[in-house]
Amino acid sequence: MTRRQSINIIVLFCILIFGFTAATLAKPETKHSETENRDLATMPKLNVETLLNGEFEADYETYLTDQFFLRDGWIGLKTAVERLLQKSESKDIYFADDDYLIEKHTGTFTSDTAVLNVRVLRQFAQMYEEKFGKAHMTFMVVPNAVDILRDKLPPYAAPYDEEDYLEQISETLPEGTWFDAGAVLREHADEEIYYRTDHHWKTLAAFYVYQEWARRQGYAVPSEEDFDIETVTEEFEGTVQSKLGIETRLDSIELYLPKDDSLYTVEKDGAEPVYRVYDYSALDTKSKYNVFFGGNYALAKISTHSGTGRRILVIKDSYAHCFVPFLIPEFDEIDMLDIRYYNQKLSDLVAENGYTDLLFLYNAAGFAEDTALGRIVY
Repeated sequence: MTRRQSINIIVLFCILIFGFTAATLAKPETKHSETENRDLATMPKLNVETLLNGEFEADYETYLTDQFFLRDGWIGLKTAVERLLQKSESKDIYFADDDYLIEKHTGTFTSDTAVLNVRVLRQFAQMYEEKFGKAHMTFMVVPNAVDILRDKLPPYAAPYDEEDYLEQISETLPEGTWFDAGAVLREHADEEIYYRTDHHWKTLAAFYVYQEWARRQGYAVPSEEDFDIETVTEEFEGTVQSKLGIETRLDSIELYLPKDDSLYTVEKDGAEPVYRVYDYSALDTKSKYNVFFGGNYALAKISTHSGTGRRILVIKDSYAHCFVPFLIPEFDEIDMLDIRYYNQKLSDLVAENGYTDLLFLYNAAGFAEDTALGRIVY
C-alpha cells in the first residue's frame, strides 16, 4: 500500500467517525421514536458535578446512541447482515420458526429488581388478603412467548429462567390466589396466541385464559360464538420488530366484539367518558396495539350496567388491555390501574372505592422489570 493510499484511508476513516458525530450533533433532536415506540435520550446537562461523577459521560453515550444520524437505517443494516450470516439471534431476540421474533429476556428474571418485585407482591398479597379473601383476589403473571413457544426457538436456546421465576412467584402467594395462565397457554401453543413482531399476547390467548379463569371464579364462560371476531388490521409491526429495523411478516389484530353488547362508559385519567374500550384511530399509527383503550393510562374506569354488585380493581400492565373487555358482563365497575403512571397512594384508592375483587395481571418480563412496583404497598 502506498503512502497516498494510507493517507486516503485515514482521511476516509476520520470523515466517517467525525462526520457522523457532527451530523448527529447538528440534526434536530428526535424526542420520540415512532419505530421503537419509546422516548429517546436527549442531550444531558453538563456541570461540574455530573462531569466529575461520570454521569455526564454515561448519559452522553446514551444520547449519541439514541440520536445517531440515520440510526434506524444502521440498525436495519446490522440486522440484515446478521441474518445473511445465518445468526439465530440479534439484540437479545431470537429469529424463530414461522417468522416469529421472540425476545430472550436475558438476565431479566435474575436481576435485583426481579427479586425485589417478588417480595413486594408477597407483601401486597398479605396486606389485602383479609379485605378481599382468597376467592376474590387473583394474581396472574402471564408467560412471554419465549416460554410458551419453545418449539419455535432455535436449537440450543435455553428459555428456562422465566418458568423458574414464575414458580417462585406462585410459591410466595397465599394458597388459591395464583392463576396459572401458562398452563392454559401451553395447551394452545400450536395456535397463533402471540404476535410475531410484538411482545404482547394476542386477543385469542387472552380469551382462552379468561375462559378458564371465569370457570374457576364461577362466572359465565363465554364461547367464540358469543362474539363477532373482527380483524381490524393485518399490517401491525410491533416493538420487537422495531428493535431490529427489518421488514418481516406483518401481524393481524383481532377484536372480540360481543354480539349481545351492553352500554358502558370508559373514563381515562378523569377525561370525558367515551362509550367504547377500543380506539380505532390508533390503527392509523405505528402503535396499532393502542387500539385497546388508546394506550396506557394511570387510571381507567369502566362503568357498566351489569347489575352484579361487583367492583374490581385490576392492577396491570398493557397485557391486560385485550383481557379486560371480557370482564364487562361480570362487574358494575372495572378500574384499571397502571402503577407506573399513578402518583397517589394505592391504599387510599382501595379504601375509597368499595372494591369487591382484585386482579393483578402482568406479563412476566414486564413484572420483573417494573421499577415502580413498590408503590403498590403504599
